[in-house]
Amino acid sequence: MAKKLYVGNLARSVTTEQLRDLFAEVGEISDVTIITDRETGESRGFAFIEMASEAEAKEAIKRFNGHMIENRAMAVSEARPREERSGGGGGGRRDQRRGGGGRRWDY
Repeated sequence: MAKKLYVGNLARSVTTEQLRDLFAEVGEISDVTIITDRETGESRGFAFIEMASEAEAKEAIKRFNGHMIENRAMAVSEARPREERSGGGGGGRRDQRRGGGGRRWDY
């Protein structure tokens, strides 16, 4: 069964090919995805790598967590499932007051 890894602390110049070549040293790679900024298209400094087996994924974590690539120590761990985001919009300002404000007391 394939296992997805999170690879963080990447230099923005690291390429998919570099990651594929490096992680192929421990096993078969199913997929490599460098996450990019939607607006600029630049790397956001992390990637996901899918290894063909769980044993290969564990070996990759052991071997490459802390491994230096382009003068940066990679952070490699098992990828966690994506958390669901609420679809609702925030709306309104945070400092906006609600209710009646100051009270007036009539005696």
